[in-house]
Amino acid sequence: MSSPPTQNLPHYQFEPHHPPGRFPLPYTPNPSTSLPLPPDRSALVRDIISLYAGNPSESAMRHYHENSIYDDPFSFCDTRYKIAGQWQEYTFKLVNITKVVDSLITLKLDPDEEKPMIRYHKDQWDEKDYDHEELGHVFKELNGNHLPKVTVPPESLKGSGDA
Repeated sequence: MSSPPTQNLPHYQFEPHHPPGRFPLPYTPNPSTSLPLPPDRSALVRDIISLYAGNPSESAMRHYHENSIYDDPFSFCDTRYKIAGQWQEYTFKLVNITKVVDSLITLKLDPDEEKPMIRYHKDQWDEKDYDHEELGHVFKELNGNHLPKVTVPPESLKGSGDA
C-alpha cells in the first residue's frame, strides 16, 4: 500500500520546503538582525519554546489551528489534539538512549485568522528533510495517531477531526 503523493495532501499548501542538505537560515539566532514581533506573535513563540523546554500547556496548544499539521522525523499529526499528544510527558522504559539534535523549527501561520494560528509545524533535525512516502510515513502516522492514547492530552483540545 503506497501513500498518496505529498502534493495531493490537503496540508501541502502550508508545508514549508527547504532545499535538501541545507537550511535557509543559520542555527544561531542573531538578535541584532531579528525583527520585533507584535505581542500576539511573541506569546506564540514563547509558548512554542516552552513546549520544547518540556513544559506543555493547554494554552500553548491553543496556538494551533484545530486541523494543524505537526511533522517531525517520528510523527505526523493532522489535528491539534494529536499534536498535543506529542508534547505530553512520556518515557520509553526499554530504551535508555539520549541523542542531541540540532532542530530547525518552521511554523506556518494561517493568513485568514485574526490572531496568529499555527497551521503547519515542521521540526527538522540535523539539517535533514524527510518525505511522506511509503513505510516511513506509515510509521509517522501510526505514532501521531496512537501516542495521544498513551499520553492523553486534555479533551478540550479535541476538534471536529478527532474521534
